[in-house]
Amino acid sequence: MKTPSLAVLLGSSLLLGACQCDCAKKTEAAPRSAATPEGILAYDMNRLDGAPASLASYAGQVVLIVNTASKCGLTPQYAGLEALYRSRKDRGFVVLGFPANDFRGQEPLSNAEIATFCSGTYDVTFPMFEKITVTGDQAHPLYKELAALPPPAGGAPSWNFTKYLVDRHGRVLQRFDPRTTPDDPALLAAIDQALAGS
Repeated sequence: MKTPSLAVLLGSSLLLGACQCDCAKKTEAAPRSAATPEGILAYDMNRLDGAPASLASYAGQVVLIVNTASKCGLTPQYAGLEALYRSRKDRGFVVLGFPANDFRGQEPLSNAEIATFCSGTYDVTFPMFEKITVTGDQAHPLYKELAALPPPAGGAPSWNFTKYLVDRHGRVLQRFDPRTTPDDPALLAAIDQALAGS
């Protein structure tokens, strides 16, 4: 039997090492929801006032994650989101708002200005978080994970007010287009079904 040459053995070792490194990188980049009971909610964020907040505190509730903006044609959806939150919060439903300036600079305000705008214009009481990036390489890890999920649950936000429905176990159920209004029958039915589930 012909003995493999030293060059072949070295090449095989290098290839094996490269595969092992690549696998290690993939393991490190695995979605946090795969290893945590909070699912997609396994992130620590800051509220608009800078106070730290763990999204894990919303585990056990049905969550609607929304990227928001104050200078968008869809900004009036704040009113509908607030009405939706108030109508179902006693049943374990919450809206989480994440301002972002990703789309044509339509969220130019500071965190403090966003807080004033939301409370003064739309009487928003659902939790709002610090402005983040929601698309591209600089996207917050939460939104990178949402973007990496397969349809119909995931995909990157296509515009302001893209909505992601999350069940009580932190599993993302469905992504809704920005033009889906908070009173859309399909969205309401999906929320109510999630609230009825265990």
